[in-house]
Amino acid sequence: MTDIQPVHPLPESHDSDAGQPGDVEQVRWEVVERTAGITPAEIIVGRLQAEGIPARAWQEGAGEALGLMVGLLGTAHVVVPEEFAARARAILAADAAAYAAEMEEEE
Repeated sequence: MTDIQPVHPLPESHDSDAGQPGDVEQVRWEVVERTAGITPAEIIVGRLQAEGIPARAWQEGAGEALGLMVGLLGTAHVVVPEEFAARARAILAADAAAYAAEMEEEE
């Protein structure tokens, strides 16, 4: 998945290395996962944030307003800053493998 979202500003940082107050840092967001509906995307965002990865979930406004879970308007996207994309994908792949192994054990 090589989709890269438009550049969005991050909130102002309070780090001493952040520059002048009010400076805005530009971030390139990269899609690391797509889901059917916003709820699973928000769960994935929570998982990535628990690992210290800044993440956001978004869905087209019309699809979210109508509660769609299929098709282009129903697809939700999990995005992270591009420098975190490889680590986020590795975490998600490890989680998927662990889940698959657990399902095999139950059979």
